[in-house]
Amino acid sequence: MKTPRTETITITATAGGGQAIGQLADGRVCFVWGALPGEVVQVRLTKQKSRYAEAIVTDVHTASPQRTTPVDPDSYLSTSPWQCMTPQAEQHYKAQLIADAFRLHHLDLAPATVVGDGVDYGYRNKVEFSWYGDSLATTGAMIDDTGVVEAIETLDLAFFRRGTKGKLPVNHTSLARPEINQLAQAIRDLLRTKPITARQLRSLLIRCDQQGSCVWQLYVKDDQPTLITADQASRLPAQGGEIIYSDPKSPASRITRRLSRFGQTTLTDKILGIEFHYAAESFFQINLPVYELALRQMANWVQTPQVLDLYAGVGSIGLTIGGTQPILVEINADAVREMRRNIASLDSRASAVLAASEQVLEQIQPQQTVIVDPPRAGLHHRVVERLLAVRPPRIIYLSCNPATQARDVALLTKGYRLAEARGYNFFPRTPHIEHLVVLDALS
Repeated sequence: MKTPRTETITITATAGGGQAIGQLADGRVCFVWGALPGEVVQVRLTKQKSRYAEAIVTDVHTASPQRTTPVDPDSYLSTSPWQCMTPQAEQHYKAQLIADAFRLHHLDLAPATVVGDGVDYGYRNKVEFSWYGDSLATTGAMIDDTGVVEAIETLDLAFFRRGTKGKLPVNHTSLARPEINQLAQAIRDLLRTKPITARQLRSLLIRCDQQGSCVWQLYVKDDQPTLITADQASRLPAQGGEIIYSDPKSPASRITRRLSRFGQTTLTDKILGIEFHYAAESFFQINLPVYELALRQMANWVQTPQVLDLYAGVGSIGLTIGGTQPILVEINADAVREMRRNIASLDSRASAVLAASEQVLEQIQPQQTVIVDPPRAGLHHRVVERLLAVRPPRIIYLSCNPATQARDVALLTKGYRLAEARGYNFFPRTPHIEHLVVLDALS
């Protein structure tokens, strides 16, 4: 096996993806996980291209005063690589990343603001674990009744190692609510009593509501509906769960076929006092307290009786701040099913539209407040074109990717001016951030 290349470099800045930036001896730019600006670090290269390389820190020779000891020292690079900096530094660099993304499109956000609730750990209400097994672990092997040596394979929860395809055994993550970690360990311990290996398992998804009730989904590669019995499931610290077959050919866990279901698998949470129902796999915010901070600010900017909510998920924006008759557009059929259930339970006059936003452009009309919360890819170009053509008086744009949001805002400034911009720290100890922009039509 080829020995990974290591090198000592000086870190000069942060990059849009959350890595730090340095320069290798051969002149190539190096994007580094686990380093801070101003530090001199030893790195191990994980990817090499002709014009750049990627790496992770293996040793810190000169530490930044902003460095802190990670709460999860073994696994933080996999889940929350900004655990290595102070919360104050995190706020600073997130504001800088937002400003840099907009400055790239000649838009000034000075100073960029980042809002949070001060809770840096235990905030995630959803975690997906992988599985790890090692037949050469210290458990060794045993001899069965016939005298044949039988290997024993471990079974552990795991995350993927940053920069590799390998996995890292873990016991928990400090980002998750404690109920999630407790349930994950209970399922792991149960599966350790079963004749199953990590290779037969895909992932374990656990979601938790604000009251601490959990739902689990065990994704498997084989058709094993009886892997967990109803009696065993009833003794897990969860309100319900499912065993789901996921096609091994798929690059990610997905629902190919539901094999077994136990208990109640729909969760319920209140957002701004309004009750929402959602499935474990549905799109739903993972940090509800900070989400509510953003929603309250967004509500201040809703100026018309008519509200259109594009990329609406289960309706958590439009049904809380969209008035009495919002139109909610969403492409995911499962999310729309939950959305319609939420509309019915609220006895709302909202309209649910199952479609991609770019396929129902006629929904964008004058005299609307248009709310958009697109995926990381940002707005479809046809949506941007329609907004500029129709010119609704106000656009409220919440984004999980300031880079694509800045691109879209630059295009929309042909007919709009920037009225508000504010970041929200939905994902503390990670480089991810939500950013809110309000645009008003030019007169």
